[in-house]
Amino acid sequence: MTSGAIVQNGYVVHDLDAAVDHWIRTTGIGPWTVFRNVTLDGEYRGEATTVTMDVAMGYSGELQVELMQITSSTPSPYADDDGSPRLGPHHVAWISDDLDGSIAAAERNGLSVLFRAGNEMTRVAYLESADQPGLIVEYIEGGVMRELIAAGVAAARHWDGTDPVRELG
Repeated sequence: MTSGAIVQNGYVVHDLDAAVDHWIRTTGIGPWTVFRNVTLDGEYRGEATTVTMDVAMGYSGELQVELMQITSSTPSPYADDDGSPRLGPHHVAWISDDLDGSIAAAERNGLSVLFRAGNEMTRVAYLESADQPGLIVEYIEGGVMRELIAAGVAAARHWDGTDPVRELG
């Protein structure tokens, strides 16, 4: 079950740097925090997988806009069956301080786990609904991610247009 506001809208993009530039020029959103070579180890539709990507995060008010350029061709919720990226809007996300509890509640409400994965920073779960094809709901484990989002919101609130891209990894 969700609680609170949606904290993130995620998009899969072909070229992360071009997408960040486009968002800066057309929306004024910034600054962007960029992480390179992010790895998520987990399960996609019950099968083990490892996904790699480059990620950028910018903020509009308290909403995080996440751009993801998928750099692996492994089975994942970010790619079609032929391995090509599923470009465009991807998911909406909430923070959860009890990821396993959020997953269980979502399953009781008719959603099913599509992807469950993590790394040294966080764990995530994507869920889908047979009743609403194409809708992906993500739960992001709190802790470090809650702190990262709060710092990004504060940086965006005071951004003066300089230093629009900040690489962290």
